[in-house]
Amino acid sequence: MTYSRISILLHWLMALLIVAAFALGFIMTDIPGITPAKLKYFSWHKWLGVTVLLLTALRLLWRLKHPAPPYLQFMPRWQMLISGLAHGAMYVLMFAVPLSGYFYSLAAGVPVVYLGIVPLPVFIDADPVLKPVLKELHVALTYGLLSVIALHILAVIKHQFIDKDNMLKRMLP
Repeated sequence: MTYSRISILLHWLMALLIVAAFALGFIMTDIPGITPAKLKYFSWHKWLGVTVLLLTALRLLWRLKHPAPPYLQFMPRWQMLISGLAHGAMYVLMFAVPLSGYFYSLAAGVPVVYLGIVPLPVFIDADPVLKPVLKELHVALTYGLLSVIALHILAVIKHQFIDKDNMLKRMLP
């Protein structure tokens, strides 16, 4: 059994957007000072984050109505457990990373305007005490998501090239 076409589309679209957001985050934070390019990259990074947040909500709603196909019959129970925990952690982090970035931006006194058009609500005022805490939280959560994604990719590689069980085929169009 495979995932639905919508599940597959959301999976790969979100994978692409998350990789882009990671890359842009690393690039923009290495640019010294405040430059027009750095400001542009920060905006793009925020737009990617908001898009990932929205798609995560959509994906979760879709998943509730369209469950994942069952695990392979011969897959050990401990692998099923780790897979379930990793997927759960990924969902939590795909919400937490953009939300922590959003609140970090607000604490820094910089409102988020999605795609340069839609101003998002301001839930907290600029807060110089909260700003560094939220920055560190955003960074820590980002590395947590990166770690879970790396585990996910390693599991895919194991299943594809060691177990040769064609599990990857379930998520390919």
